[in-house]
Amino acid sequence: MAQKQKGSDSYENFSASVKNGQYGCFYIFHVDERYLLEHSLADIRRRLCPEGLGGFNYKRFEGKRLTSDDLEDAINTFPVFAERTFIEIHDFDIFKGKNKLDSDLDSIDSSAPAKNVKNDDNSQKERLTKILTDLPDYVCIVIVYDTVQYKPDGRLKLDKEILKQAQVVEFTLQEQAKLINWISRHFSAAGKQVSKADAEYLAFITDGHMTSIQGEIAKVSAYSSGETVLRTDIDAVVTPVLNAVAYKLTDAIMERRQAEALRILDELFQMREPPQKIVFSISLKMRQLLAARICIDHNAGKKALIDLCGIRYEFQASNLMDCARKTPLNKCCDAVILCSEAAYDLNSTSEPEARLIELLTRLAAVI
Repeated sequence: MAQKQKGSDSYENFSASVKNGQYGCFYIFHVDERYLLEHSLADIRRRLCPEGLGGFNYKRFEGKRLTSDDLEDAINTFPVFAERTFIEIHDFDIFKGKNKLDSDLDSIDSSAPAKNVKNDDNSQKERLTKILTDLPDYVCIVIVYDTVQYKPDGRLKLDKEILKQAQVVEFTLQEQAKLINWISRHFSAAGKQVSKADAEYLAFITDGHMTSIQGEIAKVSAYSSGETVLRTDIDAVVTPVLNAVAYKLTDAIMERRQAEALRILDELFQMREPPQKIVFSISLKMRQLLAARICIDHNAGKKALIDLCGIRYEFQASNLMDCARKTPLNKCCDAVILCSEAAYDLNSTSEPEARLIELLTRLAAVI
């Protein structure tokens, strides 16, 4: 069943339309969450190409090797014993004027005037726009922006024409509640249970990407000996992303575990994490600690802190509130000032590692 779709849409709406058998002729996918992208592509391939990827109705192109002649030939090929011809194009920037849409672009004389080359680029883009804005109902084209940045220019006529015809689907990182439910379901499928707090923790230390989390769930499930996955099980087998290591550093600082904080700081040095990024992470946590203290003093709860600081995971807000209850307001202010001074000093010091160690020592005396 053909469906005219225009504008921007969410993954959820797109997925619901596909499940109902409603397909547009032209989609643009751009990606933050690869897992959802791969899941969606697999679903639409299965539905439109039941004979498999080696069948007559499936065409795939890589951007660097695609020509407008190839695209036209694929579009003009009628489906065989199926509703649609499915054309999948990866990393082809339809909005960029210098796409090599024709093989004859490669043969342009480098000594030709720049104006002529620009005109040729524009003519190729016009040809592509004409092709994509006049698609037959038996075609479904998906252009996937993966390693190429999705960046249309809404001021340009040709870009606007393409966007009028395309259904743009953005595969964003999942909201916290949906992501935690997804983690819980996958642990259940592996015969394990996990608490909400530990599911949040796993999402955080893997940077919230479902592709990474899926592999880590398998590792943790195989390692855990009990029915319920524990935080220690996660820490034993999951390698945290750099941001999560920096977060553990700031947690150790707030919880007055000085030796642990110094050990994690040395780990960050060994990982060659830039000192400016480390001090930014510490400064951010101290500002959040100050915000938590202010929320407590004004009888505002954890939700107010989450809204104020844009905190993604609830367990982070809980830790901040717990530490803030033990830290007076003036000490929180002192900690923020110490971080600001250290950040300023890092711009001129020849020994950034020593300055960061000094910062941790001074914070231990304040918090």
